[in-house]
Amino acid sequence: MATLPLFPLGTVLMPGARLPLQIFEPRYVQLLRDLLDGQDERSPVFGVVAIREGFEVGEDGVRALHPVGCGALLTQAAALEGERFLVVSEGTDRFRLDDIDESAGTPYTTARITWLTEPDGDATTVVELAARLRAELSAFAAATGGEAEIPIDDRLLAYAVPETVSLDVADRQRLLSSSDTESRLRLALQLVRREREFADALGAVGSAPLPPFSPN
Repeated sequence: MATLPLFPLGTVLMPGARLPLQIFEPRYVQLLRDLLDGQDERSPVFGVVAIREGFEVGEDGVRALHPVGCGALLTQAAALEGERFLVVSEGTDRFRLDDIDESAGTPYTTARITWLTEPDGDATTVVELAARLRAELSAFAAATGGEAEIPIDDRLLAYAVPETVSLDVADRQRLLSSSDTESRLRLALQLVRREREFADALGAVGSAPLPPFSPN
């Protein structure tokens, strides 16, 4: 078990994804300073966890958090006017939120967490699912006029789906919380196919001729 400063957000950070943030609320400004002024040799990592209920700002705004979050490695920080900062982080490893450390004495939330491993599942199945998912992502991008972000690493592939396909917080959290690469790839395939069918249906509706106008 480890302790980690938390930054609750209304979104889900995935391993390998970039997260730009503008920080201005005093407690998170303090979190940033503590990360940058740390006296040990640890990398400046904080935890991003999606909010299940409540809001990300304001006193006692967060009432419930999802149980699985993602570490965020601070890679860039720039000071702006008026005690504001622009920072960029990158998603690292998943963690399980065990409990809140009430004894930490920090203005921001500090949690006790357990870093999670990344088991693959069946190796042959992973390779097959990854190939199918890459094909689906390419087809989705072609159909919607977008660009597909397709990692070479099979473990990172499903995590990158939200870069190509717009998913809500619930679907992103399901991907993050999947227990292994195999199950995550299966879920990602389902989500991409669902969104592609939805996009195809919208296109069919948009291209359908309008019925004759009737004043009645």
